[in-house]
Parts: sequence; C-alpha cells; structure tokens
Amino acid sequence: MSRKVEVVPHDPKWRDEFERESKQIALAVGENLIAVHHIGSTSIPELYAKPIIDILVEVKDITKVDENSSGMETIGYEGMGEYGIPGRRFFRKHNQIGIRTHHVHMFEVNSLEVERHLAFRDYLIAHPKDAQKYGELKRKLANKYPDNIEAYMDGKDGFIKEMDRKAAEWRRGSRGKRQEAIGNRQ
Repeated sequence: MSRKVEVVPHDPKWRDEFERESKQIALAVGENLIAVHHIGSTSIPELYAKPIIDILVEVKDITKVDENSSGMETIGYEGMGEYGIPGRRFFRKHNQIGIRTHHVHMFEVNSLEVERHLAFRDYLIAHPKDAQKYGELKRKLANKYPDNIEAYMDGKDGFIKEMDRKAAEWRRGSRGKRQEAIGNRQ
C-alpha cells in the first residue's frame, strides 16, 4: 500500500485537535476507559511531523474493546485489530476526502507499550536536541521516499529504537530522583 509521506512543521492546533478528539473517544470507550494520552510527533513541541494525531488510550480490559468497537466506528474510526503489535487495538480515521487524520492505539492499563510510548514522548520533550535530530531525519526520509511510507518507516526504525533505549534509561533515572526527593522531604 503506497501512501504519500508528508512531514510538516509543528502546528500548535494539533494539541486542540487532540483535546477535541479525546473527549469523543472517552465517550465512545465509556466505562472501560482509564486514560487518554497525546503521543507521537504531533505531541512534541517544535517537532516536524506527519499531520496525523496519535492517541494512546489505556483501558481496563482490552477484550471489551473488541466487544464494543461500534462506539469507535460511530465516531468515524476503522478498527484494524492488533495491527502488528500484540495486545494493541489500533483504529484509524480519515477526513471527508480520504486523508488519514488520526491513529488510536488502545492498550490495557499497565501495558509495557503504554510505558514505552509515554517515555518516548516525554524524553523528546525534555531533550529538544534529540527531538530536533528526529525531526531532521523525518524530513530527510520524507524527501527521499515521498511515495513510500514503508521505506520512510524503515528509515526511522534505528533512531526510534535508540530513543526508546535512552527514554527508558532516562525514565528510570527520573523515578529514582523523584523517590530520593520524596525520601528527603519525609
């Protein structure tokens, strides 16, 4: 499947779009909802990104997502099942002219994938130089592979794995410092 690869400067409106969409998703998911997070490149200030809002939804029970996918379909999403990541339920949404606008990644609460996605986002927000390198790589790959989303994704893979490693390390260090600070206050 060939899709146009478009990487654009960060748009502050992406945050508002996430807020609007997260309210609809919360209603669609209902009682099963734990939390809704803005993830991916559109959640990182100043980062070039494909203009697709990535949303991570934590749920109490992933099997209930399968039983009630009609809620997501009602608000315009197409369910794709796990779509390559065990334990995930992936949904995508297009606008009226067929352009992809949103991705929703649902995981059961306490999934390691939730932690990985949030650590990646938080690390790049806290480390703007790494975020800038990521943005430059994305722009270079989009120019090199404007009609090949698979080659674009493959080109980012090594960088993402390295950032995942750094983010996990950073997250562990941050937790240790927080625990130490709490201990010092007691």
